Amino acid sequence: MIGPGTGVRVYLACGITDMRKGIEGLAALAQDQLRQKPAGGAVFAFRGRRGDRLKLLYWDGQGFCLYYKVLAKGRFPWPMRGNGAIRLTSAQLAMLWE
Repeated sequence: MIGPGTGVRVYLACGITDMRKGIEGLAALAQDQLRQKPAGGAVFAFRGRRGDRLKLLYWDGQGFCLYYKVLAKGRFPWPMRGNGAIRLTSAQLAMLWE
């Protein structure tokens, strides 16, 4: 995956995210619901209702990058406990993405 290297902070947004949201909407979620600075260099992971779509939002120092993956089969494993975030390692993010 092109993007942040090892050691980056990763926040997985619990629950369901409206996948119609773009960069601005996801950045607002990172700030308001996850209580994190969107342009702070962390990766924010969001999953849709069906579980087959994943969006990653990342600030690379110059602007936001938005990665979007749709699975042909299966679902991404995801914690559904309300709002908030779970912290992942960059290795766990790589496993989730693969």
